[in-house]
Amino acid sequence: MAPKTASVTLDGDGLRFAGRVGSGHAIVLDNSEGNMGMRPAELVPLALAGCTAMDVVTILRKKRQPMTGYEVRATGVQRDGQPAAFTHVDVLHVVDGDVDTDAVRRAIELSATKYCAVGATLASGAVEVRHAYLIRRPGRPDETAEVLVEGPYLEPATATTTATATTATATAAASATPA
Repeated sequence: MAPKTASVTLDGDGLRFAGRVGSGHAIVLDNSEGNMGMRPAELVPLALAGCTAMDVVTILRKKRQPMTGYEVRATGVQRDGQPAAFTHVDVLHVVDGDVDTDAVRRAIELSATKYCAVGATLASGAVEVRHAYLIRRPGRPDETAEVLVEGPYLEPATATTTATATTATATAAASATPA
């Protein structure tokens, strides 16, 4: 399966960013001061709601369930302090129509346990996140390095900072950066 890519570009003097994903679609992200777009953390429950909704509707349609409306409400709860990581997300599927309860229950169960990549990722706690940088200075070689690797299976001592200042590694990092 192809990797999913995303990039954000600073747009102005505040904290507004123009976001773009690999499929070419765009979104505006901002904080409460600029208030011109969604907050990044709001995208976590939104992504889960969208992912499970697509699964459930697909399954219910295959089962020929007569839905007249469907909505998913996802509420993500973050812990106090920094980072304000999500502690849990509550998902409510609102199904309108004369549908079979067992079919709805099974569609939600299949989404949660088999199909929804976002839900599986959030529930697994097994995602490794790698942070690196690429600095482009006029008239000087590009500089790139990995800064930190985060994940549930890593000891804090294993997260290290490495620095390299070669055009070859910078070029590799730049080509891996989403457009």
